[in-house]
Amino acid sequence: MNDPALELRAVSRRFKTEAGELSVLEDAHLTLHPGEIVALVAPSGTGKSTLLHLAGLLERPDAGEVYVGNQAAGTLGDDARTEIRRSTIGFVYQFHHLLPEFSALENISLPQMAAGVAQATADARSRDLMARFGLTGREGHRPGKLSGGEQQRVAIARALANRPRVLLADEPTGNLDVGTSERVFAELLEQVREQGVAALIATHNPALAARMDRTVTLSGGRVIRG
Repeated sequence: MNDPALELRAVSRRFKTEAGELSVLEDAHLTLHPGEIVALVAPSGTGKSTLLHLAGLLERPDAGEVYVGNQAAGTLGDDARTEIRRSTIGFVYQFHHLLPEFSALENISLPQMAAGVAQATADARSRDLMARFGLTGREGHRPGKLSGGEQQRVAIARALANRPRVLLADEPTGNLDVGTSERVFAELLEQVREQGVAALIATHNPALAARMDRTVTLSGGRVIRG
């Protein structure tokens, strides 16, 4: 099997509250390999978002280490962590967080241009992704002119635009109706598998989880198989 794309080794995350220290994750381990799609299914409040934020280098663990490829990222400076996120990790949120003043095409192109890609090349990549997600003809529309499902497909395309090795998704279809959720999720899985991305997708939907390669959950701050 290929070397892991992402590893969490004995990571812990604790937060200070008025009632004292709250341990959300404790000695948690997780490994993702290229081309593997893993469902993260756990009740609210058990640390799903915290786990995704640690994996995506949006937070630092209080103990343990996060490896992206073979690189330990926990002790890197903020600039180096930002560069890894930009070049290696795609993140999809439940709510799309598109920039409202920019068109759908621009929302997908801007992260590529921030990574140093020429605008013409970025736009071509964006148009290709939009076509793959059934968004041809919507390139010039701002988010407010798109349906909820279209906005989320733009957000997923944006996350894939820089060809990440790792995709992290936090309830990516949780705010969509059942029919739209099914279509968007099918498109997400197709693109992730086609690009050989290692994906960790948090979902409350057991039917969606069953379509992934394996399932993990959280219990007592640790990652266990579902």
